[in-house]
Amino acid sequence: MLRFSPVLLALVYGFVIYWFSAFRLRKSLDSQSVELLDPNIQPVLKVLADATGVDRIKVHLYQIEQVNGLAAPDGRIFITNGLYNKYRGGEITAEELATVVAHELGHIALGHARRRMIDFSCQNAVRAVFGMIMGRFLPGFGHWLAGILSNLLISKLSRADEYEADEYASALLIKSGLGIEPQIALFQKLNKLNEQSATSPAWLLSHPKPEDRILAIKKSVANWQNH
Repeated sequence: MLRFSPVLLALVYGFVIYWFSAFRLRKSLDSQSVELLDPNIQPVLKVLADATGVDRIKVHLYQIEQVNGLAAPDGRIFITNGLYNKYRGGEITAEELATVVAHELGHIALGHARRRMIDFSCQNAVRAVFGMIMGRFLPGFGHWLAGILSNLLISKLSRADEYEADEYASALLIKSGLGIEPQIALFQKLNKLNEQSATSPAWLLSHPKPEDRILAIKKSVANWQNH
């Protein structure tokens, strides 16, 4: 039992860090967001709500300039001010913005917030184990290398979540009548907007490259059509 105590401590530490991170995020979202009430976006949100079987989908506007969407651990959906400004500037359409909401609905429906808590805790355990093992063979470099390996592991798990949420969004968009065309169009635009995705290897990213996500979406739809 004592032999495994560092791993157990790492898991507990990871859970505590995740809890505090989630707490800080919730405070930030509460203080820096308002409900998105743009009348030009409400019709596409209503279409998604009808397809989901709910009266309405409440979306919040998070006042940061990063271009992104977010599904909070408490089930709230956010789009960032940076993404909303792309819509207001005519760079993306209301339908393309709705695909982000559909994607975040996927994260909520598939329980990814809970899974990320487990992944985050396990990452610290993996880092501790790798650190102990590699620290013996590579003094001074073992813990650094262990951090890189654990980050690669958690990035792979995160990319899997993104593919799953994309697939959920595609199914919802087809059911709603919006189709996957806006989803693909948005990824094509994000490929130009996100310089990191164009310069970093896919295995280093927590999100898959847009072109890989487009291929996965088309493959999923083709499989549905063949069954």
